[in-house]
Amino acid sequence: MNGKRPAEPNPGRTGKKRKKEVMVDFSDAVTEEILKKQVAEAWSRRTPFSHEAIVMEMDPFLHCVIPNFIPSQNFLEGLQKELLNLDFHEKYNDLYKFQQSDDLKKRREPHICALRKILFEDFRTWLSDISKIELESTIDMSCAKYEFSDALLCHDDELEGRRIAFILYLVPPWDRSLGGTLDLYNVDEHFQPKQIVKSLIPSWNTLVFFEVSPVSFHQVSEVLSEEKSRLSISGWFHGPSLTRPPNYFEPPIPRSPHIPKDHEILYEWINPTYLDMDYQIQIQEEFEQQSEILLKEFLKPEKFADVCEALEKGGVKWSSRGPPNKRFYEKAEESTLPDILKDCMTLFHSEALFLLLSNFTGLKLHFLAPSEDEMDDTKKEAAASAPDSTEEGTSYSSSEPETNPAAISSNSQQSNEQTDPEPEENEAKEESSVPTCQGELRHWQTGHYTLIHDNSKTEFALDLLLYCGCEGWEPEYGGFTSYIAKGEDEELLTVNPENNSLALVYRDRETLKFVKHINHRSLEQKKTFPNRTGFWDFSFIYYE
Repeated sequence: MNGKRPAEPNPGRTGKKRKKEVMVDFSDAVTEEILKKQVAEAWSRRTPFSHEAIVMEMDPFLHCVIPNFIPSQNFLEGLQKELLNLDFHEKYNDLYKFQQSDDLKKRREPHICALRKILFEDFRTWLSDISKIELESTIDMSCAKYEFSDALLCHDDELEGRRIAFILYLVPPWDRSLGGTLDLYNVDEHFQPKQIVKSLIPSWNTLVFFEVSPVSFHQVSEVLSEEKSRLSISGWFHGPSLTRPPNYFEPPIPRSPHIPKDHEILYEWINPTYLDMDYQIQIQEEFEQQSEILLKEFLKPEKFADVCEALEKGGVKWSSRGPPNKRFYEKAEESTLPDILKDCMTLFHSEALFLLLSNFTGLKLHFLAPSEDEMDDTKKEAAASAPDSTEEGTSYSSSEPETNPAAISSNSQQSNEQTDPEPEENEAKEESSVPTCQGELRHWQTGHYTLIHDNSKTEFALDLLLYCGCEGWEPEYGGFTSYIAKGEDEELLTVNPENNSLALVYRDRETLKFVKHINHRSLEQKKTFPNRTGFWDFSFIYYE
């Protein structure tokens, strides 16, 4: 009991103010029996169907559009008002950037309650009837708000239990120029997405739904409007999942040992500061502590200018790298490179650079790299000549990667023990292996990205990046390389594009990386450099 006195009986008021329950229906036309049978038949036969009340298409995968889903404009305006009053949280990782509300499963606002009831009771029953899928009563819905530069990149929505995805748009007048389209991809023979073959433009009070399957690849394209907000309610109806085809594993990228080139190539290309042995010891000490370092003005100014000029001039043949659920950027065809760019690629493949990287990092990337005892002696000498310096006791054995410089990781040593199923076999391989590398010259511009994916291979490796053509590049444009711990969204390290800067990052088996989607803010670069679109990088990975 509470101590309050009961309210006096009064037919004109109640003791507790209650939110008035709101009732609403969805489109009568869709539920009409003849139309319902036609839609069910089209679904069963996987044939297109078109009616003013509903359109069903099969290309590139089964999807339906119901315009004027809810007949009451008053209801929709009330719903929109309730949604905009919710707390939104920024959702941000390699795949997306947008704002999302809390789960709408338990919200008490009258219009949200009414929509939830209609979707997961009446409409779910209708959808089960036409699809012949036993959809569960599980409620899975939230509100998303996409504003300027927000996007959701290519994915298939597959997650245990998700059977049919839906989106109800509550947008102002919208057209293709504003972005924010729902783009649908076709697939190749390996069930990997190829290209966008259809784009659905958001429209007020339009419901889109599609079957979640191994081929239901789609994206929300970047919103290009600085004034309008793309508001929608989306979620999934749950049911028995479809059988997935076996995972497709891409052919591994070939790795090669170093190219025999002596130290002369270093004197030709690299800033002499970085060839000083004492300075290399300083670099290594910092690298051992941080597992990463940025070496500014790495190439000689005249060489870097020649490289940039060759890139600006054009004449390089670029090919698009996909599939879009994993990556989208341009890679140079090495056979088409002008000599200066070929020579730069040779530098990064060269024996001399393998040895220099060993000196920078303490990794065993060359058989001449100093042994542990030699490095200890060198450090003792350096410590004797510089009494204030600190000493890091670090091992360099390639058969025990956990004793190398601590890799970028939330817990490097523990992760190595947990993820290595056959440690003895792997260590034996590493002991007998020859250091190798793989590399490419990449062009990055608006719309490009890489994604973390289920088959991302994780192993101990040294990443090298050298950037060109990124004067005035801002982090808000995207294009930076982000390192995260497996299973986490929190960034461990971000490498921003910076002209003639060499980034070195050592990562372990529990660390993943991606290049953040480059958004339309990056076009600001054209104000200063009218002929430039994006930037370039030389991207190499070295393995002990």
